[in-house]
Amino acid sequence: MENIINIQYFKTPFGEMLLGSFEEKLCIADWRYRKMRNEIDNRIKQGLKAEYHLETSKIIEETISQLNEYFKGERKEFEIPLYFVGTDFQKSVWDALVQIPFGKTDTYLGLSKKLKNEKAIRAVASANGANAISIIVPCHRIIGSDGSLVGYAGGLPAKKKLLELENASFSNSGQMKMF
Repeated sequence: MENIINIQYFKTPFGEMLLGSFEEKLCIADWRYRKMRNEIDNRIKQGLKAEYHLETSKIIEETISQLNEYFKGERKEFEIPLYFVGTDFQKSVWDALVQIPFGKTDTYLGLSKKLKNEKAIRAVASANGANAISIIVPCHRIIGSDGSLVGYAGGLPAKKKLLELENASFSNSGQMKMF
């Protein structure tokens, strides 16, 4: 019998997401139309030796409920079991991202220092971009060292709106950078 990743599409105020659960844990909460969609999906399917099936689950329903609370400003932390699919280094970056509190931001350099590997800035940025559990693993809270908005899988306008929802500080000069 093949392993199954239950998936559902979920329209948010910031764009459409793909939600997926595996073994009673959330393994995907990602932007449906992101540039790396195929690479992310292939990594997750191969890592879990599973296929996608369009069907909901208790975890997906709970994720939708908690995300809706977040979008209404009623939730600052998520209580959803997560299943990370990636390398040990990527998982360490994603674990560090989860530690960035609501309303706060950090930089790739700051995250590298927290991981005690200051020279890993590019690797940290790459792992950040490979995050398949957006918002809940808050990669949107990473900004440029100069306070500007830098790359985001959901698009920079969505990133700006998420940070504004959280009242996070960033350079609001309209300057958005993509690396």
